[in-house]
Amino acid sequence: MPIRPARRITQTSPKNFGMFAKAVGMQGDLIHLELGMPAEDTPAHIKDATIAALQGGAVHYSDLQGVPELRQAISDKLRRQNGLDISPDEVIVTNGLTQASFAAFMAFLDEGDECLLLAPYYPQHIGKAELAGAKVTIAPLDASDGFSIKRGLIEPHIKPNTRAIALINPCNPTGRVYSRDELQIIADLAQKHDLLVLSDEVYEEITYDGAQHISIASLEGMKERTITMFAFTKAYAMDGWRIGYIAADAALIGPCMKITTNEVTHVNTFIQAGAIAALNGPPEVLHEMVARDRKRRDLVVSRLNQMPNVSCAPVEGTIYAFPDISATGLSAADCADRLLHETGVVVEAGSFYGAAGEGHIRVCFGCAELEVLDEAMNRMQRFFNEL
Repeated sequence: MPIRPARRITQTSPKNFGMFAKAVGMQGDLIHLELGMPAEDTPAHIKDATIAALQGGAVHYSDLQGVPELRQAISDKLRRQNGLDISPDEVIVTNGLTQASFAAFMAFLDEGDECLLLAPYYPQHIGKAELAGAKVTIAPLDASDGFSIKRGLIEPHIKPNTRAIALINPCNPTGRVYSRDELQIIADLAQKHDLLVLSDEVYEEITYDGAQHISIASLEGMKERTITMFAFTKAYAMDGWRIGYIAADAALIGPCMKITTNEVTHVNTFIQAGAIAALNGPPEVLHEMVARDRKRRDLVVSRLNQMPNVSCAPVEGTIYAFPDISATGLSAADCADRLLHETGVVVEAGSFYGAAGEGHIRVCFGCAELEVLDEAMNRMQRFFNEL
């Protein structure tokens, strides 16, 4: 008789890898624009610092919360860049933003609680809330209004057992960078309804055309009810390094620590030297990588807007375009499937991010060099021309 898994496994949604799973094992000349994996290599000074730490003996157990030097560098960065008064003791270094968000969900959601997601949403949040025993409620944003945050679209979905609201800013998949007024709506609702805000800000460094990233925890009254999560993944092309961090009020850090220490004890010791080098290294390296992402964005957005029955809104941040393909008459899933099988270009269906994303596809422009993106756009142009 087979061993029965825990109910938290059998009664929660399976993790769905979308179009990536469909493309695995396919033969042919595929162009992968479905995964948020940076095209850049990790900068040399970050690698060098990590190698030096490894060779220097940083191979043993270290501080459970993160090495003090890294937490100090993070604290300094948060004060300087995010307007957050966060001490080193209010930081936990994590295995990427994925572990940071898992710890937050597990530490603050109970059986019967609900977590509110703004749609289009990040699908991983659903599984984490369910593993914590909670349920997910969806507040759909309006595509025709640029997926703007509006109180009237969100407050009706807040229930007596709503405990938290998850925010992604800059937003994957829409490419929005929320304004201070939009964030104030979330802040007002959180304070009125006594909600915790789980704020994913992994794309904070990748903004364009003067768009300003604002950490919601910097708004009045929000530090004590916000868990802000960051990572080195996207901006520093460190996705395989698996290193990020939680920043929160001291009262929120203790519960998160109980999860992280039981889960992994602490993050790999010597890679934390690379994170220190990323924060303290020459800012020009980061600026140059973002500038290259801007060129990729410009190419993809301009080409998408030349395709018949496709319209792509300006991308304010992140490494994703979220074009509207509804005028083609295809559903998002059908469009993504046909692009895969007829052109070899792998994009994600907007419906993967909830019903609010229907009629869109997500195109990651940050994962390929310009010549590859140009070829992908040529293939997509032919496809939409022939529809």
